[in-house]
Parts: sequence; C-alpha cells; structure tokens
Amino acid sequence: MSTDHSKQQVHFSISHRQSHAPARIGVFGVAYHKYWAQFEGLLDDMYKKQQLLIKKIKSQPVEVIDFGLIDTVQKAYELVPKLKAAGPDLIFCDMLTYATSSTFGIIIKSIDTPIVLVALQPDKAMDYTRASTYLQLYNDDICSLPEFAGVAARMGKPVPEMIIGTLQDDAAADEKIAEYCRIAKVLHDLKTARIGHIGHPIEAMLDMHTDATLLTTFFGAHIVQCEAHEIVSGYENANAGEVALLKEDILGFFDTPDPSSDPIAEKLNEADLETAARATVALQRFVQEKELDGLAYYYEGAANSLERLVMSNLIVGNSLLTSRGFPMCGESDLKTCFALFIMDRLGIGGSFAEFHPVDFNEGFVLVGHDGPHNIAIADGKPVLRSLKKYHGKYGSGASVEFKIKEGPITMLSINATYNGKLRFIIAEGTSVAGPIPPTGNTNTRGFFKPDVRTFLYRWMKEGPTHHFALGVGHHASTIQKIGQYLNVETVLVQTGE
Repeated sequence: MSTDHSKQQVHFSISHRQSHAPARIGVFGVAYHKYWAQFEGLLDDMYKKQQLLIKKIKSQPVEVIDFGLIDTVQKAYELVPKLKAAGPDLIFCDMLTYATSSTFGIIIKSIDTPIVLVALQPDKAMDYTRASTYLQLYNDDICSLPEFAGVAARMGKPVPEMIIGTLQDDAAADEKIAEYCRIAKVLHDLKTARIGHIGHPIEAMLDMHTDATLLTTFFGAHIVQCEAHEIVSGYENANAGEVALLKEDILGFFDTPDPSSDPIAEKLNEADLETAARATVALQRFVQEKELDGLAYYYEGAANSLERLVMSNLIVGNSLLTSRGFPMCGESDLKTCFALFIMDRLGIGGSFAEFHPVDFNEGFVLVGHDGPHNIAIADGKPVLRSLKKYHGKYGSGASVEFKIKEGPITMLSINATYNGKLRFIIAEGTSVAGPIPPTGNTNTRGFFKPDVRTFLYRWMKEGPTHHFALGVGHHASTIQKIGQYLNVETVLVQTGE
C-alpha cells in the first residue's frame, strides 16, 4: 500500500526529549550459608539489607532484576545461565556480609557484563558498648572485597569497580549508584543503536574516515547507510501547515538579532527560515522512517541543485534533534557522533566542537563548530543567523549560534588507532562567561589547566581527531569506566601542573 507523505503529520516538538527504553540492572547478594544456623535472624536481616539497596536502584530510571541471595557455590553455578538469559546491562553484586569467593568465582569467570561490588553497611559505626559477633557480621560488607578482587585478577578479569559506604544518609554512595545506572544506560543504548550515515567525509579530512565494522565491533551499534534523496523527497513533500507551525515555534525558541561584525552573517531572513523549517520536517520524518538513533552526514550535491539546498540546510533541524537525544554530526563524522551519543545518554549534553582561535591575553581557547549543536546545554537563548556562505563548505542559510552553560566542562574525542582499535581521549576544563564571535556558530570560552598553551600541547600529543564532543560537568572518570567496559583504550589528558 502506498503512503501519501504529504498528508502525514510528523509531530515535532522543539523541547520534548524523545524517550528510550530503560537500562536493565541485575542485582544479586552474596553471603555465607554457615552463618544462618549459628545466628538466628541474620539471614532475614541480609534480605532486608538487599531490599534497601534494590529500593535505591529502583529510584533511578532503570529496570531492576532481583536474582536473590547467593550463599553457596551451587547457587553461584545456577545463577550463571540466569544472568546470561536475562541480559542485564550492568550487575550489582551486593556484599551483604562475608562470603567465600566460591559464590563469585564462576560468575566473574563466565559473565562479560560489567559487575560492580556494592559494600554498603547498615550502621555508620558499630556501637562498641553493645558489640557482638552478630553485629560484626551484620556490618561485614567490605570483608570479602579483597578476596573477590584477588579472584577476579587471578582469573584474568579486570578487578570490578566498587562502591563502599553506608546504606543510610550517604550521598557519595547514592551518587555512585546513580553514576553506574547512567553508565548502564550508555551501554544499553549503544549495543542496539542504529546510527545513520549519509555521504562521505570532506575529501581532505583523513581523520574523519571510519570503518563501520569497527564501530559495531566496539559498540555493538549498527551503521545504517542512507541516501540523501530520502531526505530530499521528504523536503519536497513536506506538509505546508506543519512547516508553518514549526516556523512559529522556531521564531519563539531562537533569538534572531540584527547583523553584527561578521559581513557574511545577517539577520535571519524569511527564505532561510522557510528552508530550515521544511528541511527539519523532512529530517524528522526521515529518522522516524529509518528508525535511527543518530546520524552523521556530509553531502555536497551539484551546484544549484535541490540536493545541495536541502543537505546544506539541516543545521536547525539537527541542532533541535541533538538536544532531544538524537545526536547528529556534520562532515560525516561517525566517531564523534558516538561521542555525542555517550554524553547524551549520560545526561551531560554533548555538542559538536573543535578548537577555534586562542585568546592568549586572557588564557582561553574558543571551542565550538558550525552545524550540529546541542541547544539543551546552551547558556541563554540560542541565536539564528542567516549566513551568506558556510565557510569551507558549499551552501548558505540559517545557522545556530550560542555558547554552552558556564561551569565545568568535559571533552571526549574518539579516534581510530594504527592497530585498528578505538581510543577515547578525555579532558576536563571550565566554560567561562564572555563575548563570543557573532559568526552563526557555537563558541565557548574554554579554560584549561595549567594554562591553555600547555593543555593544547598535551591534548594534541594524544592523537585526537579535530572534532570532539563537549559536555557540561566533570565526568572524565565516568567516561573512563565506559571505555573500560567497552574494551576501548582511554587516556585522560593531564590538566595539573
């Protein structure tokens, strides 16, 4: 049955973030079966402790699978096929009291899913005036951590990450639980993602070329090879009423200032607004029909062709989509699209960026880009300008300009290495307020320690691509954990003396 796309409505909300399936967290407790006959009531207390942890995890936007209490080696062996069948994205091992490593050895040997050892004792400290063996065992959560770590190392597995603290009134422990739930979200969405790809890198950009199979190897995602005409067709058939509504929304969402110092940037004109809105409607329909979770593209098209007009005017649409959880990269940069994806699922934004001029007077470097941006992390109202030309590329039209929020920032570059692997290059800095060039591009004043010149030397020596993802907050340690779980080498660029 044929479908008349011109009659179909594609509902596009500027501010609404698209929903994704939750990550799956597996939980099992470990203990020592010989204690139960010796200390009446201790087993019930262990179950209560485990339910308190599960309640904490359930407060996060995840699905929890409770695998019960493992207190014998037989139960450990029985658990392995259950874990494999359930397919969790991350597993919490609840260290309820001392447990022999036989309750853990076959699990760490057989399961590749990341396991986090959680040792949260119920009491801040024992009441030594009432101390007993029962109370010691009740609070013995960390006792088996070295044994479990040693067994993992002995079996050739990475020593698991750990959370140490208390079950009650421990903000640091609660944040660690939330962090691993965010990591689980990244892992969950990566392995089922469908990332679209249109065209090719600009011919001269050797660092942009990416082997799609390499991305599936490390991330599990599938690269969907798409064609420009699929978006162009949607542009031609865009519903006029829908385009008109979207134009109103765009004008309400963006600022459209008068021209400033850049002679190629002018006030947004009606023709560019119309083209951008029609292209946005077409882009939204395209990603829905292809069931995509992200897109990297670059397509020049013939001079004066409809293909060139449409494919060079996706900037507004891809900025809106990126802010709603659908990362997009220009210049066909698939690797950075994944960097944006990781930051988005961590909830820290992720905007397409590269280095712009250094301010040696004030000691910062401008970081930003033309094309796709994450307006969800914009500082204030984003700007739309009409550009008479896109520097270094064909075309002209509406372009997005803003700076990201003030405060801590994190950068992630993903590159392919000589030996055919992927590498995460990470750094942390600070976004500081101040004027930016009125060029219709994003730009943020990035300050890095110990000074901008030393930082740039150190960043370049790690062999990044010229693009990277820019997010808010300091999250280098979290991204390092993700790299470890994905078996991707990670390096944190030093920002100390």
